[in-house]
Amino acid sequence: MTLTTETAAQPTQVVRAPRVTRVSALAALQHSLMMAWRGLLTFRHSPQLLYDAILLPIVGPVLFGSIFGTAIAGSMEAYLPIMIPGVLVQIVLTSSVATGVQLSEDIHSGVFDRFVAMPIARSAPVAGALLAGMVRYLIAAITVVIVGFCMGYRPEHTAGFLAGAVLVVFATTAISWLFAFIGATVARPAAVQGMCMLVLTFLGFASNALVPEESMPTWMQHVSNVNPVSYLVSAVRELAAHGTVGADACWSLVASVVVVAVFAPLTVRTLRSR
Repeated sequence: MTLTTETAAQPTQVVRAPRVTRVSALAALQHSLMMAWRGLLTFRHSPQLLYDAILLPIVGPVLFGSIFGTAIAGSMEAYLPIMIPGVLVQIVLTSSVATGVQLSEDIHSGVFDRFVAMPIARSAPVAGALLAGMVRYLIAAITVVIVGFCMGYRPEHTAGFLAGAVLVVFATTAISWLFAFIGATVARPAAVQGMCMLVLTFLGFASNALVPEESMPTWMQHVSNVNPVSYLVSAVRELAAHGTVGADACWSLVASVVVVAVFAPLTVRTLRSR
């Protein structure tokens, strides 16, 4: 008796390579602007997201001027040329923390997964969020300028001071890539906000933004001398007092370019690996 064993034909498994959508630089820019428009619509539907960019620039100068004015310069009027440029940098930088928190919330809620499934540039969601964040920085900077003039601040060169405010917005947009990297790396939005505020507190207070470097301990003076925020504050003060672009402004621009060159690829690579 012969037994015949028939082997069922196994189906051939087809392995497909993942589809990769390559976009041009112009298309990536268009996608980023589209995502920026989404961020602006978020501000429109949730205006409370702009409260810190409006209220903090009002409360900050009044509090710092009332607390440190007499102790450092003898009066609040004498303290204004030191305080207003420093507060301008600090408050606009504080507004940039929301970029990392918003990116972490998009990842945690699954919105970013939808963006990944779309045929758009991988950098578009982050770049769009940063472009929309510039609106927050502009609002914060304009509010600080208005409050400073209301408090009696009169720079020697008004045009130079306004140019310094534009420099602050540009540098803050660059530093936002650092907070975006933290938002892409840390899982929880609350943890992202805590880490961003830790970095921001060190950069803001270990600088010459509110007090002269001569009044700091020796080791703190060395920290302030290498702090990029100190260069940015000094650049704004020089523009407001003399209307000239000095070495501090140049170093601020170089530091901004370096931050973007380092953290923009790291952020996009981290999001791509997710």
